[in-house]
Amino acid sequence: MTQGTIYMCLAAAILTEVIATIALAESESLTKFVPSIIAVVCFIAAFWLLSFPLRAMPAGIVYAIWSGFAIVLITVAAWVWSKQALDAPALIGVALITAGVIVMNLFSKSTLL
Repeated sequence: MTQGTIYMCLAAAILTEVIATIALAESESLTKFVPSIIAVVCFIAAFWLLSFPLRAMPAGIVYAIWSGFAIVLITVAAWVWSKQALDAPALIGVALITAGVIVMNLFSKSTLL
């Protein structure tokens, strides 16, 4: 698997996890059928897609990228669609998460055992 393919799988895992989380919120504790099905299918797809980068990259790096970018994207989605307010500390936190993921990805010398 090429490095580009690995990162495409990771990006797809992040996107499907974000969709799943949004659908889970819309499902009202899994009481609405369609959002519940979307959430379950997307969570399964996210974990399946995440399995590919885990073959070639350290788990800590993969998880930091996956969870960090998912947090940022879900926060943005909640701000855009649900009109959830983001104050200065929230924006600073999102910026720090993004910076942390970038630093780990670009500068970490972690390798697989």
